[in-house]
Amino acid sequence: MNPQPHDAAAAQAAEPALPLAGIRVIEFTHMVMGPTCGMMLADLGAEVIKIEPVQGDNTRRLKGSGAGFFAMFNRNKKSLPVNLQDPRGIELVLKLIASADIVSENFKAGTMARLGLDYATLSTLNERLIYVSHKGFLPGPYQHRTALDEVVQMMGGLAYMTGPEGRPLRAGAAVNDIMGGMFGAMGAMAALLERARTGRGQEVQSALFENNVFLVGHHMMQYAVTGKPAAPMPSRISAWAVYDVFTVKDGEQIFLAVVSDTQWKLFCQAFGFADLAGDARLAGNNDRVEARTWLMPILRERMAQLCAADIAARFEAQGLPYAPIAKPQDLFDDPHLAATGGLAEITLPQDGAGSGGQGAHAKVPLLPITLGGRRPGVRTDPPALGAQGAQLLETLGLSATQIAALTEAGVVGPVN
Repeated sequence: MNPQPHDAAAAQAAEPALPLAGIRVIEFTHMVMGPTCGMMLADLGAEVIKIEPVQGDNTRRLKGSGAGFFAMFNRNKKSLPVNLQDPRGIELVLKLIASADIVSENFKAGTMARLGLDYATLSTLNERLIYVSHKGFLPGPYQHRTALDEVVQMMGGLAYMTGPEGRPLRAGAAVNDIMGGMFGAMGAMAALLERARTGRGQEVQSALFENNVFLVGHHMMQYAVTGKPAAPMPSRISAWAVYDVFTVKDGEQIFLAVVSDTQWKLFCQAFGFADLAGDARLAGNNDRVEARTWLMPILRERMAQLCAADIAARFEAQGLPYAPIAKPQDLFDDPHLAATGGLAEITLPQDGAGSGGQGAHAKVPLLPITLGGRRPGVRTDPPALGAQGAQLLETLGLSATQIAALTEAGVVGPVN
């Protein structure tokens, strides 16, 4: 399921069909949330057709922290640039939707209705259609607000939990956008199962805010159970005494965890801490948590004399949890990902926003699942604008002359 691009067709033909083979998805999406949903469905075998503006999805041209969005979340898709402000463009996408199983969108509330592409309208044309809407909020008092991942992290308690006291800090990834798309895909697959029983589709809704609330649900329950508010993660009272980042020899850092009484004995044995192992004040996990104020300075001083590699080797030997402090770019060379096929090579689209990397090869993370021991992989690269668009238009009965005329009129963008 993870062929390299040059032999993808041959490898794909030799493999069993993916679970969603034969499912057609039409997506009207941009940025992260909606494209994540489509990517998941595409990775699992669906034919995903990305409807873009004639000039291309703006996400293709993002810079800074958005420069990787398009390359990450649009593999295994086809591209069809269409002017949805032109009735002829609407006619084209309606013809595609007539043969679709799923429509996915993540535009502002009301946008699809103004185009006549909302669920209420489309379901009258195709009662089997499943319609996935990705929004900032589920229907309710907030539904017309403009939301971003960072907005809902702030209002949903996640930023408060991530940063130190008085300094709310967004998480280091677009967690709500990505998970919101995942839940949209999950809802779509559940709706497919229900359609198999009822013969009817339905609307599926996924939202950033509600996703964020789900993420902090265990902190809410902590308050419900204890009556005490959860402290932000940098100042929380951990459930375990040793569960922190240590600065060690030469300024290196490493995360170390000792989360049971058995692990405590192994830890003390591995590092020769007989005095701590025999201290009755540290006999049980809860005792060690209570002793953190004086125990941790001792441990930090002792561990600071050792190099990170030595500490890691001892933790590895004892089966104790530890982690180097990696940067995202370090993962390209991660030996576990290399050995397990967790990264697949793609060719970056020529119309991307990068400098010096356009058209170059890169490795991209695959879905973090296996199916029968296989990883769903990359069948096609993130599409150039209009990739396979001509073929799609031909399936609608358009001739090459008609396609050229529509392109000249600005109804469709460049297709190939």
